[in-house]
Amino acid sequence: MAAAYETVAWERTGAVGRITLNRPETLNAWTARFGEELRQVVEHEASDEGVRAVLVTGAGRGFSSGADLKGGFEPHPDDGLPDVRGVLHERYHPIILGIRALEKPVVAAVNGPAVGIGCSLALACDLVLAAESAFFGLAFVNIGLMPDGGSTLLVPAAVGKARTFEMALLGERVPAAQALEWGLVNCVVPDDRLMQEAGALVESLAAGPTRAYAATKRALNRAIYGRIEEQLELEAELQHELARSADFMEGVSAFVEKRPPAFGGR
Repeated sequence: MAAAYETVAWERTGAVGRITLNRPETLNAWTARFGEELRQVVEHEASDEGVRAVLVTGAGRGFSSGADLKGGFEPHPDDGLPDVRGVLHERYHPIILGIRALEKPVVAAVNGPAVGIGCSLALACDLVLAAESAFFGLAFVNIGLMPDGGSTLLVPAAVGKARTFEMALLGERVPAAQALEWGLVNCVVPDDRLMQEAGALVESLAAGPTRAYAATKRALNRAIYGRIEEQLELEAELQHELARSADFMEGVSAFVEKRPPAFGGR
């Protein structure tokens, strides 16, 4: 059973639902359409009671490279500057919160880069399997922004203070083996076995005690992510301010022009 979307693929086989991020030509970068469709799938198809476990992966060579910077930013009606707060509230946050609220296990099969909001999406899932060639990163700082999509809570919950600051301030890649050592992921497998291993895991979970999984997830959400909505709101406010900075404009220009940024601290 499949649903027709342009940028996200949804398939259901029995009690297993599979979400495939489907913009492979951009390493599954997020656009307005992508965000709207992913939110639709999370809030509707994946929420169906007949679906007892969900797998999230990416088409092509990547899981998700984050926001599509080349696609531009939606302007705020008041000043024409990027409306980051609106995008986070309306598109990104409902997806992250929706995955955490699903009353069933959600498994991420990270098949390549998981960067920016793509990293946040992977870490919002309950279990994370990574291919050997995969890597993770909070690359926001490289364009003059801060981590968002809940990653200022999701990452420290997984790796602690020192490694979170390293990821957030340096913006460097964390290869799969290092991600396993740090506690970002549950398992690393050879690239050619990733989908087989992830598929077997999600099938097993779909045949398990769904109500027990849901109750466990609800309790752990409260213990680990009890302030996630507050943190998402703080991220949105801070990110909105940064999107009006000279450093952000320089960071995006440098990215598009494929040159090192010259930040001025303003």
